[in-house]
Amino acid sequence: MGTLAIGVDEFAAVAPSLVFDQFGRDGSGWLFGAACDRVEVGAVVTLRAPLGGGPPVEILGRISELRRPRSLTITHDQPWRGRIRLRFSPAPGGTRIRLDAEIDEQGLEWLMRRRGHPVRDREPSGPRLGALTSRSGSGSLFAAAVGNVAALAVDEINAADGVAGRPVELLQGDDATDPGTGALEALRLARAGCRTILLTTTSATYDAVSAALEGQDVLVLLTNMNEGGGESRLRIRLGERPQTQLRRAAVPLMRSAGGHRWFLAGNDYVWPRTVNAIAREVLPEQGATLVGESYAALGARDFTPLIERIAASGADIVLNTFVGADGAAFERQCHAMGLRDSAISLAPAMDEASLERIGADAATGIHGVSGYFQHLQTERNGTLLERYREAFGPWAPPLSSLSESMFEAIHVWAAAARKAGGVDPYAVADAIRHGRFEVPRGTICIDGADHADRHLHLATARGGTFVAMTDSGRRR
Repeated sequence: MGTLAIGVDEFAAVAPSLVFDQFGRDGSGWLFGAACDRVEVGAVVTLRAPLGGGPPVEILGRISELRRPRSLTITHDQPWRGRIRLRFSPAPGGTRIRLDAEIDEQGLEWLMRRRGHPVRDREPSGPRLGALTSRSGSGSLFAAAVGNVAALAVDEINAADGVAGRPVELLQGDDATDPGTGALEALRLARAGCRTILLTTTSATYDAVSAALEGQDVLVLLTNMNEGGGESRLRIRLGERPQTQLRRAAVPLMRSAGGHRWFLAGNDYVWPRTVNAIAREVLPEQGATLVGESYAALGARDFTPLIERIAASGADIVLNTFVGADGAAFERQCHAMGLRDSAISLAPAMDEASLERIGADAATGIHGVSGYFQHLQTERNGTLLERYREAFGPWAPPLSSLSESMFEAIHVWAAAARKAGGVDPYAVADAIRHGRFEVPRGTICIDGADHADRHLHLATARGGTFVAMTDSGRRR
């Protein structure tokens, strides 16, 4: 199947040069729901494109080419890889804006499933591995690079003779940041022959998938940071845990902030509430004082009352457990309302892709703590970044702990499958639980438990990326 092209028109009652220069500015979203801080090559863009009928599709990408004031091109990876070209032409009374979108086979399948049309998976040619992530919804920011690195990892495995002498076939699913959708997608992947399904999703989706696949011989492996719990022989959660993240970050951040008052804020669902319950135990042990706690629904965009509460509490540090687009919106509004003048943020789930959407100015004062950051100085990470850019180009979203966790989990699965002599989920799960694995972030050891032992790095935002901090609270 080739590439399908879809075109859509809009009209604006102003001159083309004005439409072009105001594209995505001021948060107005009046042109295809666009949001973009600056109209220049490399700038990140969110676009709501009316494609294929039904609700608009949220596109995450970058401006890869522009010809002021006639056209600009957006290269995107979410919810599929492709390009969108916008053309601005004079028309009676204003400007005609033409949107032309490329939709490849993967994109067409995603769009058909999203519109409720059945899509038949091809017959398997070898062992199948499922990768479930959030290609849409509020979690799509942190999942922006997951599909890319999953494909890269499988390509590397197949270049090394696959598993049991056969090439591995990767099937991907989108939970739309919704547990019910995630359960349905996991069932589809299991029916298609995936004996293992790897998740880079919210904990709520992990719980729903785990329950939906109960009684089926399918290994479910959550790759990214999580609060733990819900493990069994065929249920493994590998990512960073909040207890170790908070113990690693609390004291250096209080030194950096010059204060010890913490406010806990996040989305109203399982992971943030569990993290904050742990914070109520761990932070006072580190000398912190808790001055408030509050939640907002997934998908919230106006945090004014919450930010006013934080400011009134006198907090020095905000523990931000919002995810994806919600976390980005919260931090942008904290900056806009002046909260950053009095309080810094620790965001355990914040990644480089989200920082780009926050913007360099608003990102100042945000801190992360995880086992991986894109600028980690290891030989394996350097070669990973080279292969990633070579495969997906300069406009692909940055890597982060969330996306790199899928890359390393696929390689861990392959090493375990080779050790087990095949893809039987029980044998693979047992091999994972008693393994030592070399990955781009370093060595991870799993000694019979579900938690992977790894070194955690504390980092602070600088522009659109994170840089490491010392235990004294200073940048390295």
